[in-house]
Amino acid sequence: MAKTIMIQGTMSNVGKSLLTAGLLRIFKQDGYKAAPFKSQNMALNSYITKDGLEMGRAQVMQAEAAGIEPSVSMNPILLKPSSDTGSQVIVNGKVLGNMSARDYFAYKKTLIPEIQKAFDDVSRENDIVVIEGAGSPAEINLKQDDIVNMGMAKLAKAPVLLVGDIDRGGVFAQLIGTVMLLTKEEQKRIKGLVINKFRGDKTILDPGVTMLEEKAQIPVVGVTPYMDIDIEDEDSLTERFEKVTEKGLVDIAVIRLPRISNFTDFNVFELIPHVSLRYVKKPRDLGNPDMILLPGSKNTIEDLLWLRQSGLEDMILRKAGQGTIIFGICGGYQMLGEVLSDPCHVETGGMVKGMGLLPIDTIFSRTKTRSRVKGSFLALEGDLSLLSGAPIEGYEIHMGNSIQHGEAKPLTFFEDKVNGITKLCGTWEGNVYGTYLHGIFDVGDTAEKVVRAIGEKKGIDLSEIPVTDFGQMKESQYDHLAEELRKHLDMDKIYEILNEGAED
Repeated sequence: MAKTIMIQGTMSNVGKSLLTAGLLRIFKQDGYKAAPFKSQNMALNSYITKDGLEMGRAQVMQAEAAGIEPSVSMNPILLKPSSDTGSQVIVNGKVLGNMSARDYFAYKKTLIPEIQKAFDDVSRENDIVVIEGAGSPAEINLKQDDIVNMGMAKLAKAPVLLVGDIDRGGVFAQLIGTVMLLTKEEQKRIKGLVINKFRGDKTILDPGVTMLEEKAQIPVVGVTPYMDIDIEDEDSLTERFEKVTEKGLVDIAVIRLPRISNFTDFNVFELIPHVSLRYVKKPRDLGNPDMILLPGSKNTIEDLLWLRQSGLEDMILRKAGQGTIIFGICGGYQMLGEVLSDPCHVETGGMVKGMGLLPIDTIFSRTKTRSRVKGSFLALEGDLSLLSGAPIEGYEIHMGNSIQHGEAKPLTFFEDKVNGITKLCGTWEGNVYGTYLHGIFDVGDTAEKVVRAIGEKKGIDLSEIPVTDFGQMKESQYDHLAEELRKHLDMDKIYEILNEGAED
């Protein structure tokens, strides 16, 4: 069985996911087969494995950092919020059902055997497992039957590194307060403290570090800097939404739906020169983009109604009429159709009129489509004709099926690698395009072709923009992350903690 170490935080967004990825990369570089594990993830950015199972993208990112194939065993429980008080519960990659927060809190302890089995599977196949916690281990109201922080550490017999975020202020109180709220047994499990996101001269911080070690009786194993690392972040806490971007020669607006999911579909555009990618949630901020992207949603009907009530739908319809390229993915694709029906109450139930930009009707069902696909764009005309024949690769995750009618033109042709079938997918008409396929812009030079096509439409020559190797870019970022962490973490001490394990 693998040696284990766990990263816990004083709160959400202290950098646990990034530090987990960085440690995994370091262990890989040092010759170990290492893997991530998170017993329970709450996220709307998800992924489909090669065997057609759904897991959180954070553990996919960490598996990439470790240089291994993602497995659903790395994230046996995924909660996808569908409202303020409820989530779709996914266990071992398959939908268990929708639960309120109260119902899930009472139910979750029955999932401990599933967590144990998943952890054992990962542990048997690797030398080191780096476990990520969630939120804070000191949430008093959540400690009963905990399965993701100290409960998981005990289950895995894992020593813990506790991380605090100095960028948000009060890091010493964060760390000391968290330790004080833990039981004596839990305190013994914490073998190192990490101060994360530090900016400035570390020598000014040294007296505080010394006092922290004296009060906590736990060594500080690193003061890590605020790092500008371009890898996927946790969806609910991403800084991408608030980023102020100077308008580029090509301006792309992503509609920031209340329950936006899998916005990682658009990350590749951030890497292309002369392109600005903006997330928009107010009509006054839309402006005059060259392309409007409608992303996925965990509750398509409610987000469509929000779009309608906010005034953004009217603006999108006006822009579509003026020739602006509109591209919807998954829930965004469904919104572009004529009618959305939910007879089984998969979401909110009932029937609602779509935006009417594509000749499709969507019917929601309780069966979730989960597939990995590979294929190509069909012959296209108009604004995005450059995409004709371009290769595609990605995955589908959706609860509804869309039926084309009239003169609908399919967008892509691909093979479903999970179910072994070939099919047409997506629809386009004029300057409006839609697909269920996540990752459709990530392969080859597809994203660059979109940008060049927009340039041609505007009379701007962008033929010389370099093609971004998205996979190679991510590899370089993982290496950069590992390099920075080696400078600022006491890796000798961390290896010592890893080898000694936890006191049980």
